[in-house]
Amino acid sequence: MTTHGPVMPIWSCGGCDLPWPCPTRKRELRAEYADAPVSLALYLGSFLVQATEDMPWAPAGVLHRRFLGWVRAADRSTPAVQQGCTATVPAEPS
Repeated sequence: MTTHGPVMPIWSCGGCDLPWPCPTRKRELRAEYADAPVSLALYLGSFLVQATEDMPWAPAGVLHRRFLGWVRAADRSTPAVQQGCTATVPAEPS
């Protein structure tokens, strides 16, 4: 069990008093969800929703970066999957 849990409604870290999730908790979460990045994003998304209710004065972009922005950056070792359609271009007439 970590001591770096959120202290609500101010969303500071109970272990180090930094904004939660603090660097220590981020490392712990990366390790815990190493094989499940989508689950990590969903887990943190639920905290983002709670934090927006507790801190309505905080800009949405700031909270998004704080709770979710670092998750994708941590997962850069996985190649990105491109979605969309593949267009074919007809050959030019000669």
